[in-house]
Amino acid sequence: MKKISLICSVAILLCSCKNSAGEAQVVEQSKQATIDSMNVVMAQQKAEIAKQKSIDSMQTVADQQAAAAAAAASRNTKSSAVASSSTQTTTKKKGWSSTAKGALIGAGVGAGTGAIVSKKKGEGAIIGGLAGAAVGAGTGAIIDSKKK
Repeated sequence: MKKISLICSVAILLCSCKNSAGEAQVVEQSKQATIDSMNVVMAQQKAEIAKQKSIDSMQTVADQQAAAAAAAASRNTKSSAVASSSTQTTTKKKGWSSTAKGALIGAGVGAGTGAIVSKKKGEGAIIGGLAGAAVGAGTGAIIDSKKK
């Protein structure tokens, strides 16, 4: 009986040693797999950064070329305008008037403030927008009259 228990003990000891070595190998493999996947992700990030730098440098070159073309065009336009100023007048593109800008800005600010302050959000936004547009248009009209 002693021999059987001794043999079982030795067999269990040998099996337990083999399993721990196998588990350590599995742990090492999983660590290596994690490191490998992190390396792949880092390589992808480096490729994306390089790609973005390339795009940015191409955009910078395109912007510089556009600026040079615009400068050349403005020089050509100025010289041709000076040469033909007696026959042709240049028309300036008309932008928004101060009245329109003031009404738009006032409506936006008034609507936002009315929605925040009022308990009935929809009504407050409408009333605030109308009041803001009126005040903004009045202020813009005053600015327009001073410019003239």
